[in-house]
Amino acid sequence: MSELDFSHSAPLSLGVELELQIVSRLDGDLTGGATELLALIERKAHRGDFKPEMTESMIEVSTGIHQTSTSLGDELLDVRQTLLAAADKLNLLISGGGAHPFQHWAERKIFDKPRFHQLNELYGYLAKQFTVFGQHIHVGCPNGDEAIFLLHALSRYLPHFIALSAASPYYQGVDTAFESSRLNAISAFPLSGRAPMVKRWSEFTDYFTNMKEFGVVESMKDFYWDIRPKPEFGTVEIRICDTPLTIQRATELAAYAQTVCRYLLVERPFVIDESLYAVYTINRFQAARFGLDGGLIDPVSKQKGLLRDDFLATLSKLAPHAAELGTATHLESLRRAAERGNDALWMRDTYARSGSLPDLVWQQAQLWRESQ
Repeated sequence: MSELDFSHSAPLSLGVELELQIVSRLDGDLTGGATELLALIERKAHRGDFKPEMTESMIEVSTGIHQTSTSLGDELLDVRQTLLAAADKLNLLISGGGAHPFQHWAERKIFDKPRFHQLNELYGYLAKQFTVFGQHIHVGCPNGDEAIFLLHALSRYLPHFIALSAASPYYQGVDTAFESSRLNAISAFPLSGRAPMVKRWSEFTDYFTNMKEFGVVESMKDFYWDIRPKPEFGTVEIRICDTPLTIQRATELAAYAQTVCRYLLVERPFVIDESLYAVYTINRFQAARFGLDGGLIDPVSKQKGLLRDDFLATLSKLAPHAAELGTATHLESLRRAAERGNDALWMRDTYARSGSLPDLVWQQAQLWRESQ
């Protein structure tokens, strides 16, 4: 099978990847442990998949394919239990969050894998600064053309995902004033940001072939776009989210992605063209900087408002689709979160009470362990 052959998958099926922090119990800093964790986990049968990431202080977990967000959430709970059991044996902690609050990138160790060493050679210090943590959501597509449609159509709602998942206000020991500082680290890479405006899978394969002939990319993995197609899985992959602090939020975000995709595929509410990206960068910045309190310009209507209001209005449009998918409960939880505040707000409130970033990390790890 060619790398550019788009695999068929069940429409609107779901899968999730989470990049997680490996934390020292002693001082709350990131610590190496991925190699030992992976070796221990692989000794027994388990649900989910566990992989290394760029540095030894990270581990990626992923689910299988699910038709419902509820079954996805159940597997994530099992995956967490497997990971925590191994971490406890090694006296390590596991935490969510888009960036560790006070780790220093220069202290990180690249995981011993050829691809990671190649990226380290190519990107220099950016590779270690890539010790940030995201949630990736895969939504099944029946063919490549539908994946390209969703890739572009989802860009209208990308600020929602940024603001709802934002969990990286602190970076290198300081409050960045951003809700999601993680996105600034991602944006430094030359193949980050948005995908090109192609409208069919055949056009995308031509683009990829050209980039490969130029020597810019070797595989689809070299694109760090906010949203990208994943042909070997038969999915469109939303990559913009910070890793949430809880399993619940990760599940809710997947449910929201599934519901938005159904709405877009069934109702086709706007035309796909370059105008969708006219305010993409500024909307992305507003969501990362201010979260749900940020501004949002609708690229279709050209109306300007608050991101929170736009999200709540979108939930009303999604109601019949949520009913069909069984995601209404998850979306209602997100509605309450939008009114109450995201993980970044929780982190700032928690730090304000203790004045200690290590204490914040320990409380994050406890929240990850106990969330249901």
